[in-house]
Amino acid sequence: MAEPVEVPPSATQRRLLDAARDAFGAKGFHGTTTRDIAAAAGMSPAAVYVHHRTKESLLFAISLEGHQATLAALRDAGATAADPTAQLAAMIRRFVHGHTTDHTLARVVNYELAALTPEHRAAIDALRHDIQELIRGVVTAGVATGEFDCADVGMTTNAIMGMSIDVARWYDESKAWPPQRIAEHSAQMALRMAGARAE
Repeated sequence: MAEPVEVPPSATQRRLLDAARDAFGAKGFHGTTTRDIAAAAGMSPAAVYVHHRTKESLLFAISLEGHQATLAALRDAGATAADPTAQLAAMIRRFVHGHTTDHTLARVVNYELAALTPEHRAAIDALRHDIQELIRGVVTAGVATGEFDCADVGMTTNAIMGMSIDVARWYDESKAWPPQRIAEHSAQMALRMAGARAE
C-alpha cells in the first residue's frame, strides 16, 4: 500500500485536530462527542463537519499525522549514526522522547486504533509496519556485524517497540522522570535487549 501523502493543515484545521487529540486523550474516542471537540476548538458542531464528516475521520487524520511524523523522525535519527549500535540508540532515544513530550498524541494514535474504519486502519498499519521494519533492520544489521548478540530478531524488535510505545501510557509529566532521562534510559535498555557488546 502506498504511503498516504501528508498535507499541512490550515490554522483552523490545526485547532480542530489539536482539540480532538486532547479530547480523545482525556475521554477516549468513544467517550468523546463532536460537541466536545467543537467546544474545545471554539467552533460550532456544524463547523466541525465542514472539515471532517465524522469523528472517526478526525481520529484518522491525527493518527496519520502522528505516524508519518514518527516514521520521518526515526529515519532522520538513524541517518545521523554510523553503525547499528549508534543507530538503534539514536532511534529509540528519539522515539521515546517523542512519546513523552507529546504523550497525549502518542496515547491516542497507539491506543485508539480499534476505532478506525478498516480502510483507515490498513493505512495506519502500513505506517506502523514501516516503523517496525526500521527498527528490525537496524537490529538485523547489528547481528550481521557482530555488534548485537540476538537469537530472535523479530521477538527482540517487538519487545523494544512495545517498551518504547508503552511509555506514553504510563508517563505523567507532573510525577515522572524528565523526558530526556527516560529517552536515554530506554535507548540503553534497547541496546541490552539487542545484546549489544559492552564497550
